[in-house]
Amino acid sequence: MGKTAKPRYARKSQLRAWALGKAGPVLLRREMIAFLPACGLALLWIGPEAMVLLGFTAVLVGWMTRPLPIPPEEDDDSCDPATGLPMKTAAVEAFGDTMEEARDRMRPTACLILGPDSPDQLLRHLHGDEFDLLLRRMGERLGAQIRAGDRVARWDGAMFAILLKPTPRLDLEGMIQLAGRLQDALAEPYSIGAREITLDTHIGFRLVRRQDLETRAPLEAGALLAEAEAAARDARRAGSGAIRAFAQAAGAIEPNEHSLARECSDSLEAGQIKAFFCPQISTDTGAICGIQAMPRWLHRECGLLDESQVLPAIEAAGLIERFSEVMLFETFGALRDFDRLGDEVGPASLPLPLAQLDNPKLVERLAWECDRFTIAPERLCFVVPQAAAARLSEELIDHNLRALHRLGCRIELAGFGTGPVSAETIRKLAPERLRIHRSLVAKIDQSPDNQKLVAAIVSMAESLELSTLADGTSSIAEHAMLGQLGCSVVQGPAIAAPMPLEEFHDWAERHRAKLDATPRLDLGNG
Repeated sequence: MGKTAKPRYARKSQLRAWALGKAGPVLLRREMIAFLPACGLALLWIGPEAMVLLGFTAVLVGWMTRPLPIPPEEDDDSCDPATGLPMKTAAVEAFGDTMEEARDRMRPTACLILGPDSPDQLLRHLHGDEFDLLLRRMGERLGAQIRAGDRVARWDGAMFAILLKPTPRLDLEGMIQLAGRLQDALAEPYSIGAREITLDTHIGFRLVRRQDLETRAPLEAGALLAEAEAAARDARRAGSGAIRAFAQAAGAIEPNEHSLARECSDSLEAGQIKAFFCPQISTDTGAICGIQAMPRWLHRECGLLDESQVLPAIEAAGLIERFSEVMLFETFGALRDFDRLGDEVGPASLPLPLAQLDNPKLVERLAWECDRFTIAPERLCFVVPQAAAARLSEELIDHNLRALHRLGCRIELAGFGTGPVSAETIRKLAPERLRIHRSLVAKIDQSPDNQKLVAAIVSMAESLELSTLADGTSSIAEHAMLGQLGCSVVQGPAIAAPMPLEEFHDWAERHRAKLDATPRLDLGNG
């Protein structure tokens, strides 16, 4: 799209003159050789006058066609010398023109910022010319993937910007598919300096919808590209090959300081951060009706850390994506172990962090993992925080939750009773279960106010044909009161503390043996 410093149509002698900065020879050039035999024949056939006339003509032609240095074009400074693509300033100006066209025609548009996950590592392994060649090949591949009218530009460092022309039917699904195609194109090996280089790339994008164009305050091209860049930074922190869309409510999430953040990456890879499993018990039968995966960190100095200590460190380190992969992997492994032993424990509940709901590849990766472990999606119950429920109006979060439903996964709304949740939110989220917050469960056997609140929640849930789970049940008295109020399921210290999978198998056997030994009333012979 941009112009290079040297036109590709120039002759070699012209390029040489450009490199030397001065005009080339007049007569001592390959194209002037034809005049030599012509002058000889003119002398032989006609005479000296003809030879002089033809020689003068040759000198005149040589002077008129001599190679001249190519003057630099006015906008060459805005082009990247390695790739020939426009630089950041030109990209902002070009997207400004795109935004004007989008507003005039009321058509959506978008911009993407993308780049390799490990640019510093590439710089260490490649010489300067090789790195420039890699960037040029990346630019060529990106240009081959976009439509006529779309534009590619260089951004900061090893990043690229892609500016999409206004399109009538541009939506979130289309952006996710485009980002995937760009990643696939850049993932093909590059032959650089007798070596094969492969890349993982992260992508952030800002989709400008039709409703965005209807706002009174015009959207600035520079601000939109900065938002796409913020999404790209978020994608890079999320892990290898991540894609992120800019979320207006969330903005750019920067890592914060945490004393354990620096140890998270090594601990995740070393298997020190693991999933422990907490049983969920039916208040009607006492049987195990589900499990919940909860993170525990076997820290070499601090001992066993629970989720209140693990999650802030993971978030500060920007490793939510990798952490979620570990928890999902261990949960799938646990379900497969239960199947092998013929042990029926019901679905597995997994917390679904808000950062995961911002991942356009969430459901695609989850479907792949279900197929890999041969685990039916309906055996997974994702615990959605109220913060996500408050952002259902955002297209990406709504898209992912709908896709989870289509896949067959169960949804559970966490923290119910601690904040405002509208009936419309419950309808759109379509959960199977409401999770009553532990603040309402604590000492419920002694608090009439909590009893009234929980009874109202259970009544509302039953009217919506939803079940309820009381989180953090810490005593037998609380367990009994929750059963009397109609709560379906309980979990917490009164039942069992979270435990490793090996201990869970033993606990489940003891629990079932206790249930079998419990006398039952024979109501049929009363």
